[in-house]
Amino acid sequence: MRHTFLIIALTFSICLLNAQKSTFNIGFLLDNTNSEIDSLLNHLEDEITAVVGEDAVVSFSKTNRLVNNFDKAIATKNYEQYLEGDIDIIIAFGIVNNATLYKRQNYPKPTIVFGLLSTELLQEIELKEDIENYISIVTTQSYREDLEYLIELAKPKRIGVVLEAGYLTSSPVESIFDKIGTDLQFEPKFIPFEKFEDITANLDDIDALYLAGGYYLESDEIRELAELLIEKKIPSFTANPINDVENGILATNHDKASLEQFFRRIALAVETIVNGNTMEGLGVRLETNKALTINYNTADRIGLPLKYSLIATTDFIGDPKKKVADKTYNLVAVMQEAIIENLQLETFRQDIELTDKDVQLSKSEYLPDVSANAAGNYTDPAIAELGFGQTPEVQTIGNVGLNQLVFSNAANANITIQRALRDAQQENYNSEELNTVFSAAQAYFTALILKANLSIQNQNLGLTKYNLKIAEENYEAGQAGKSDVLRFRSEMAQNTQQMVEAVNQLEQAFYNLNFILNNPIESKIDVEEAELLEGVFENYNYKQLGTFLDDPTLRLPFVKFLVQEAMNNAPELKVLDYNLEATKRSERLFGAGRFLPTVALQGQYNYEFSRSGVGSTFLGGRTRPKDFYTFGLNVTLPIFNQNKQNINQQIAEIQTKQLNVSKDNLKLNIEKNINDAVLNIINQISNIQLSKVFEETAKEALELTQTSYASGAVNIVQLLDAQNNYLQAQLASANATYNYLLTSLQLERFLGTFFLLQTEGERDDFRKRFLEFTQSNND
Repeated sequence: MRHTFLIIALTFSICLLNAQKSTFNIGFLLDNTNSEIDSLLNHLEDEITAVVGEDAVVSFSKTNRLVNNFDKAIATKNYEQYLEGDIDIIIAFGIVNNATLYKRQNYPKPTIVFGLLSTELLQEIELKEDIENYISIVTTQSYREDLEYLIELAKPKRIGVVLEAGYLTSSPVESIFDKIGTDLQFEPKFIPFEKFEDITANLDDIDALYLAGGYYLESDEIRELAELLIEKKIPSFTANPINDVENGILATNHDKASLEQFFRRIALAVETIVNGNTMEGLGVRLETNKALTINYNTADRIGLPLKYSLIATTDFIGDPKKKVADKTYNLVAVMQEAIIENLQLETFRQDIELTDKDVQLSKSEYLPDVSANAAGNYTDPAIAELGFGQTPEVQTIGNVGLNQLVFSNAANANITIQRALRDAQQENYNSEELNTVFSAAQAYFTALILKANLSIQNQNLGLTKYNLKIAEENYEAGQAGKSDVLRFRSEMAQNTQQMVEAVNQLEQAFYNLNFILNNPIESKIDVEEAELLEGVFENYNYKQLGTFLDDPTLRLPFVKFLVQEAMNNAPELKVLDYNLEATKRSERLFGAGRFLPTVALQGQYNYEFSRSGVGSTFLGGRTRPKDFYTFGLNVTLPIFNQNKQNINQQIAEIQTKQLNVSKDNLKLNIEKNINDAVLNIINQISNIQLSKVFEETAKEALELTQTSYASGAVNIVQLLDAQNNYLQAQLASANATYNYLLTSLQLERFLGTFFLLQTEGERDDFRKRFLEFTQSNND
């Protein structure tokens, strides 16, 4: 009973205490609204409630958000409505509200006017200060500075300036832009709008667009506008927060932190009012930190090259790994195109054609050799007379000769040798094809690794800038020395250089890939991400390969099987086998084969077209037939050829021994390569998992260290160490999968086949052979 009484008494006391608190109804005046403005107002209400705390009760209602839709008459009516109603504090935002309330002579209720004004506009008007019940809180943004950045980025001659139609009629902004245009040497084209379509319908004849207004546009509308500008290759700049840049606008000079600063200042003004303190001196002009922010992907899509000189002072939004390209390759496409297009590989194909011609030449020894000859002879008459008809003074003759090889051991050996050399050249091509495919895969993964590196270096540069900001705040608060600020500035310079190098290294990687694929070096290409069990890797389970190798009981038989497969597939071994075949045939040729005769047929047909002059008749008046033929069989048997046969035989024997030694060495090397590749894959398997853990712990450690540094609990060295650890962890984690897949492809190169280029049937055959190998070895 006693406890019940205490609870009732405590509850009553709390209710009595709350009843004693003053309640303040707050109303908002807006030029326009949308879902995002509503969300920002909700955030502002939370900020006001938190700052006021227990001092009073602040009340908000969705009905107390009056909108004028850029109409001055409605703006005046809305303000009068609040003056006559139960609203205690009026907070006004927007160009029309500002202009309307600025002209008033008195403010019966506390009125807070806040907004974003350009420094150029502030030079045209005089802000009211120390007015009863009136507080003006503005943050400044310089149109001139924005346009200077836009001109530096894109060098436009005609800039479209987007502004609300009501803004143009209620302020001297048009003359301001005309003056800036004259100073910066560009022509402004004003694009006033009341609805979104007014902007999209007036984008012709401009080189760039400056979104000086448009604060109330929805995110979907900004994205649509940005996409349209990108399609038209029009650079864009916004005077609004970086949300516009996140939605695709090229750049802004608006600092993200300024909104929080804005809201906090308004909340403090409300706190002053509810506590009954004087409002004099609360009006303020907030100087926000400005930072050029660029959407990396938008710049890439419109083909705008970014100056390296801007990187140190610029924040980038977007993913540098997303590259605009005329063609995007996956790994299989790279491998297949390398086989078709690589120029070095094409020279090997032509070598095969040359050796094929050598085979045809060797076979041509058994083709008939037919020749025709015609001649006209004139002989001295004194000699012709003594010839008794055999050598007339004038004679024209012709003949057709035939030589046909019937049998030649040397010709037969040459045919066999040239066939073996042709087949060896084919295997040389197969080996070079494997090397080219692997080189293409290396170039592909190198590009992926460097894309990840670029993205991480960009993040690291942003992280350094954030840490520099902490150091500057600590320095201003007296928690750290100037040396910390200088150290982070030095670190930022180094990170900037690393960023520049990362950009250039990625470009070099694409140059190399273009070289391998026989593309023009400057071709815009990109490579798709490589994920295990996704995309081109879906049909081949690389994780299953890892399972075999990770289990020690399966690894040994699997490695033996892989060695056997490599021996069977290795084109380098086949090259040596074909060369051995050629040298052994040479041994037989210069050995017992040298005693085999060469047999050939010979024939000739002769025809005498004419004879005349002295000695044209035979003795006794006989006549010679006009035509006649001869036919013969020629058999040649070598007996002794200056000992060259023995020497050639000895040379062939030495070459055979040499090739056998090379073959044994190559087999040993293949076995070593397979085992090395297996160990590398095992290393990469563990690296995939451990790198993820490393990255997560390094990130958490960095966040804790940043918090501790901000409070002065740790020094700059510890923060830099934590940042560098996180950088290395990110690089290791991002590259782990790429390195695993590349190492797997290296193993496949040693196997003499690439599974990604095989059919499903060929992969099934591989698995069947492994099962058969396992069973036979277990038996």
